[in-house]
This record gives sequence, C-alpha cells and structure tokens, in this order.
Amino acid sequence: PSGFMLEKINFDIQKGSFAGIIGPNGSGKTTLFKSITGEISIIEGDILLNNTNISTIAPRQKARKIAIVTQNAEAADILVEDYVLMGRFPYKSTFQLFESKEDYALANKFMKLTGVLKYKDKLMSELSGGEQQLAAIARALTQEPELLLLDEPTSHLDISHQVQILNLIQQLNEDLDLTVLMIIHDLNLAGEYCNYLIMMNNGKLHTKGTPKQVLNYKHIEEVYKTVVITQENPLSKKPAIFLVSGKTLNMNKHD
Repeated sequence: PSGFMLEKINFDIQKGSFAGIIGPNGSGKTTLFKSITGEISIIEGDILLNNTNISTIAPRQKARKIAIVTQNAEAADILVEDYVLMGRFPYKSTFQLFESKEDYALANKFMKLTGVLKYKDKLMSELSGGEQQLAAIARALTQEPELLLLDEPTSHLDISHQVQILNLIQQLNEDLDLTVLMIIHDLNLAGEYCNYLIMMNNGKLHTKGTPKQVLNYKHIEEVYKTVVITQENPLSKKPAIFLVSGKTLNMNKHD
C-alpha cells in the first residue's frame, strides 16, 4: 500500500539456506520481497549479495545472480520450451538472435528436473496452475542463479502440488547448493521445509531464526492474534501448529 514503511529489519541469510518470510497479511512480507528484488527502491539501508550492494549490480549481471518466481506464472500462448528458454536472456550477447545449443541443453535439463519436459511443445496456457509454476521454476533455474526468490509458490494449489513443488525446491536447495528465499503463508509448510524463518509484523521484523526458535505458540499468538498449540512433528522433529476453534476454547473454559 502507498506509504507503507518497513523499519528495523536486519537479517543474514547464509549461502545454501532455505529461508522463509512469514507473517499475516499486511505485515510487510511483499514489501520486503519487492525491496530485495529491486521492484521497490529502499530509502535507507542496504541489501547485500555476497557483500555487494544489490542496487549497484547492473540488471543483466543481477539476472545471472538472482532469479524470481512470482505468485502466478504467465498463462500465455507461448510454448513451454520457449518460456523456459527466456531464462537464458541475461547470457545473450547484443547481436545474438537465436539460442545456442548450450541454452537448449540447460532448458532441457531443468525441464526434466522439474517434470515439465513432457509439456515442452504445449502452450503455457494449456497447463494447470501447478504445472505452470513448475515451468516458472525451470525458467528461473536456466538463469543459473545463486539466489532463488519465490513469492508464495504454493498459493492456490492443492496439497499434493504444494508438497511436489516444495519437495522440488528443497531438492534444488540441497543438490545445487542454491540459496532460497520465499514468502510462504502456511506455517506448517514453512516449519517443515525451511531451515531459517523471518517473521514479519506491522512492517517490522518480529522474530528470526530456526523454525523451532520462531514457530512457538507465544510468537504465533502475538503476531497472528490466534490461539494455537505447537508440537513437534514425530517424524521430522520440526514444529507443527494446530489451530483451536472458538467452540473448543469455550468448551474448555466451562470444564
């Protein structure tokens, strides 16, 4: 929103981290994300990538270092293969009109890795939301970035596609040593997949740290104004959050 301010935000994301930005609507998640991508210029402070101020990196060089996957991939009338090849744009020379063999090889590699190779001759508009999101991740990977930024990659998807996409991002994070930073709404998914969390509230950094440090009932109730119970997932040992309905709360008050 116009005039929305972020203040007192300071965090470090280590190379190879899988980090998540969490917080209620209007907490500043998107503003923070857009500040990192450069869509919004910051008035005060610095955002550094490998000790270099992001604002000083030329756009083409920046696109080789940072890839962005937005919330809704384009459902355009473009072939999936051509859409994925767009990720090679930062590597094209001024007079290069066509993609090289290396470009096609990389596009094929990442389409295969994300499971969309079988759709390469289909139009993006013919794919489901989950498939479009996978194609968007493939396009981002062809940029060969150091940092992958994702804006709610699982929103509007059913649970099987959510898990499929987050499993893929986790695999990329580990296998390619790719640093990942994403906005995520679902606290259970954030706790299960991320190894570092940034909890926002009212334009400020509320808490940062591991899922265990951030996702306790005290922090969640302070920020989300909702009664929750937090326990440990018996398999992953990560925090799991349970909501409590008003009816259940009232019943327990009377007991």
